[in-house]
Amino acid sequence: MYDHILLPTDGSDHSTAAARQALGLAETFDATVHGLYVVDTGTNWLTVSKLDVEESLREVSEVAGDRALTAFEDLAAGYDAPTRTEVREGSVDEAILGYAADHDVDLVVMGTHGRDSVARRVVGSVAERVVRGATVPVMTVSASATE
Repeated sequence: MYDHILLPTDGSDHSTAAARQALGLAETFDATVHGLYVVDTGTNWLTVSKLDVEESLREVSEVAGDRALTAFEDLAAGYDAPTRTEVREGSVDEAILGYAADHDVDLVVMGTHGRDSVARRVVGSVAERVVRGATVPVMTVSASATE
């Protein structure tokens, strides 16, 4: 049923809960879990366009990406499922959807922060944009999800 499961991660508790779900499904279906961290280079109202600020933000995001993917790999060591990891740059939802298309992903499993409607209107919801744009099923998982 599933051969390739995509796990976009930001290292949060929500992503860890999603990783547990993805890895459990991968064990069941003998699938590979693709851990993806996206360095957000999309322009938003918080981003200053000066090159030195953009470069500093990129460096901080790359360190965060390394931490998030290392945490995913550490968690995955406790499961019998193959994994791959990658870091991409760009708009987060577009990078997730692009990776899914590039790697013939069968399922996207991602954490959701569960922001209320006001916060979602202000900062948007990556999970919501992925659900709307995906051509494959998307499972969203909150940090309170159990194994």
